[in-house]
Amino acid sequence: MSLVMTSEKSQLPSPEHHSLTRLSRVKEAVLTILLGQIRRPVGTIMRKLLYPRMFGWLGKSVYIQIGCEFIGASCIEIGNNVKILRDVRLNACEENSKIRIGSNVCLDRGVDINVVPHEGNCHIEIGEGTHISPYTCLAGPGNIKIGKKCLIASYVGIYANNHNFADPSRYIWNQGVTRKGIVIEDDCWLGAGVKVLDGVTIGQGSVIGAGAVVTKDIPPYSVAVGVPAKVIQKRNSNSDNSEKVPLL
Repeated sequence: MSLVMTSEKSQLPSPEHHSLTRLSRVKEAVLTILLGQIRRPVGTIMRKLLYPRMFGWLGKSVYIQIGCEFIGASCIEIGNNVKILRDVRLNACEENSKIRIGSNVCLDRGVDINVVPHEGNCHIEIGEGTHISPYTCLAGPGNIKIGKKCLIASYVGIYANNHNFADPSRYIWNQGVTRKGIVIEDDCWLGAGVKVLDGVTIGQGSVIGAGAVVTKDIPPYSVAVGVPAKVIQKRNSNSDNSEKVPLL
């Protein structure tokens, strides 16, 4: 049901662009999807042999469960001691895009990370020690950067894009998108069902209550709740915030 891989690589490389032909991306996608479905013991052996050759970078002691999909694996970089649980999907198929998963990250069941095809490139980066809970979605084509030691609860949506819709005489899908990007700094906690919209920065050490929709920047060490999210207090070591804010 799972795979633990150890390689000689010990740290992520410096960022660089990868370029793939359309045919090679299709072949890579088909192979990684098929590999993810083969059960042990045969599947375990095949994944252990082939995955290290396919990813842009694969660190030591990476744990990958069955059912995971990796599209554009050569544009995906994974650090040491990463856990990727069942049915996770990483899609970096767009040319010159990249997904970087830092060391000691956990991607829980059903997490979906997608660069989203668009002109230009998209970089999605998850910092060291961050935990992303089940069925959370990260989507480009804007850049997304999540810092170190963050806690992202279940069913969170982080969407670095926005559709233009000003012209009512044209279909919305034909009016293009904007892509400002999203930054979530170190040591943030996003409660269940939080939505983070394009162009937002959430400052270091901030807490976002369950179900909030973040449309504007949140200052560091803030507690924000609601739709749209508003700061209701600062984190204070002398007070008990947990009893006042619905966070889970």
